[in-house]
Amino acid sequence: MNKYSSSQWDIQFLAENQVVRSKDFGMTKEAKSVKYPIRLLRYWFGYQLLREESLRAGRPLDVAEIGVHVGQMLEFVNSAPAGVRYDRWTAVDAVMLRDRLAKAGYTDFFEANLEDVKFQLPHQYDTAILLHVLEHLFEPEDVLKKIASAIRPGGSLIGGFPVVPGLLAALRQSQVRRTAKPMGHVSVFSPARVRSMAAKAGLTVEFMSGAFLMRSKGSGLENSAAWMRFNILWGRIFPGWPGEIYWLMRKPA
Repeated sequence: MNKYSSSQWDIQFLAENQVVRSKDFGMTKEAKSVKYPIRLLRYWFGYQLLREESLRAGRPLDVAEIGVHVGQMLEFVNSAPAGVRYDRWTAVDAVMLRDRLAKAGYTDFFEANLEDVKFQLPHQYDTAILLHVLEHLFEPEDVLKKIASAIRPGGSLIGGFPVVPGLLAALRQSQVRRTAKPMGHVSVFSPARVRSMAAKAGLTVEFMSGAFLMRSKGSGLENSAAWMRFNILWGRIFPGWPGEIYWLMRKPA
């Protein structure tokens, strides 16, 4: 596990990237004003893992992104200096703003309800991206299995979501399900559940890391590269620390 050296991945471009400050990346005005917004780590981890997949493949990737919202993930990937080579990037969601997504670079569109018993992806892909979508599903393990079945041998799933320590996961899940609003969080994850989900889908966890010690939400700390590096290191050492967790699962070749 953690064969990738996340502590060595480039963060400098975050401080110089104007794309993420000009579009809807879910950041407050204060967060957009600092150099290293913690909020961007969700896209940063996804991008870095996808970049590793692109280098590993040595050819353009065929990507399916599950839960695209308004296309932030692909906009982030295309704004990074070390590009990801892809020849097809499919948007998968229940409702999509197709014109906006097409402008962002999405090439294919597949409207689907992930919790429909008939849900299946329409093609085979090299990689599927699932950033902050599984926590909205009541049966995430079942959906992950279906997505894994559409991944080519040797391919991968890249994802992330909120995380809590294993001892608190069941209690926290029962709490959120009692109070969940429509489209809200209904599943809660721990590092142990990530590994269990992978095993049930016939996958191996190749990378797993938390993201931060604490959210600083646009404070002066987020102008410090050292603070950002510390958070990434903390997450690597303590993946179950309450916050967010990111992972790459590999399908056997």
